Amino acid sequence: MKKNKQVYIANIGKPRGLKGEFFLNSFCSPKENILNYIDDIFIDNENKLSIEYIKKINSKFLAKLKNIDSVDEIKEYTNIKLYISSENLPELKSEEVYWHDLKGMIVIGINKNEILGEVKELNNFGANDCLIIKPTPDSVDEKERLIPFIKEKFIDSVDKKERVLKVYWQSDY
Repeated sequence: MKKNKQVYIANIGKPRGLKGEFFLNSFCSPKENILNYIDDIFIDNENKLSIEYIKKINSKFLAKLKNIDSVDEIKEYTNIKLYISSENLPELKSEEVYWHDLKGMIVIGINKNEILGEVKELNNFGANDCLIIKPTPDSVDEKERLIPFIKEKFIDSVDKKERVLKVYWQSDY
């Protein structure tokens, strides 16, 4: 059974027009998957949002909250992070993993079987998704590392149950 976690999937962008509409910045992959969660979005555990609609216009999303009918009202929500519960995400195949599940995993360099640290964050710097590894008390050293998330080239295996990520990466890189 999945542990219920908040998953950051979007944020409220700048207002558009005078009737409370705003641009919605989706972090789903593909971005259109935001449309699957229209009824499940909240700001935090206690503040569920009532989204009137989300429309795709060219490559952007335009949305409106119920009972917000002016540009001044929606400006108060600009840059607010939007979440869903991890329970609302579809089950993945055994070899697939969600980014939020990688956070906190112990990273082991299999070349020398050394603990390199734990996954602090993931980012996409353009070319590839990249793991940001922070040192732990058990790490081989105190270095923070960036490791590209490229399966078979740098990533050997992901053990979701043991929370271990094995990588082809040496401590002196």
